[in-house]
Amino acid sequence: MAVPGSCFLVTGSPGVGKTTLIARVLERLTTSYPNLNIQGFFTREIRHGSERVGFEVVTLDGRTAPLASMINNCSSAESIRWPTVGRYRVDVSSFESLALPELQVKEDTDLFVIDEVGKMELFSPSFFPAVLRVLESNKPILATVPVPKAGRDIPAVARLKNDPRATLFTLTTSNRDAIKDQIYCKLTENLV
Repeated sequence: MAVPGSCFLVTGSPGVGKTTLIARVLERLTTSYPNLNIQGFFTREIRHGSERVGFEVVTLDGRTAPLASMINNCSSAESIRWPTVGRYRVDVSSFESLALPELQVKEDTDLFVIDEVGKMELFSPSFFPAVLRVLESNKPILATVPVPKAGRDIPAVARLKNDPRATLFTLTTSNRDAIKDQIYCKLTENLV
């Protein structure tokens, strides 16, 4: 696959298209190289009409599980104990049940996709250690990370961004196509 240990991180403002960019890079990769073994997951919004009511985690083969729901949509007694991010309660066990198996390092994996390494996902005590195991495996990673809030990164995100294997791409509405092409080219540099 790509240069061993490559970690490509995409950041940008909420809604700029980080998840869409990763999906388009993956479409192009799987079209050009149909035998690639890619593991990982996306997070996507759950909407009711024009209102965002939560997020779900989606594996690359289409399995889904809840990640977070609006506080007023969480009616179970168990959900009251879930951590919160803004107006959302994070269902850590649901997230872990789907995302963590996707981060198991396997010999035949060519690329890991992690969308995203963010505040909600980091409520899982097992998530970041799994991300670090993937990083240490020297398998290429394509991941999204949030922009710093008030100029400060989440410590786990800072650790990823400061890793010598990491390349950070800051996505804007005006550079999306160029960034998509750059990432695709970097990922395919060493394909056999």
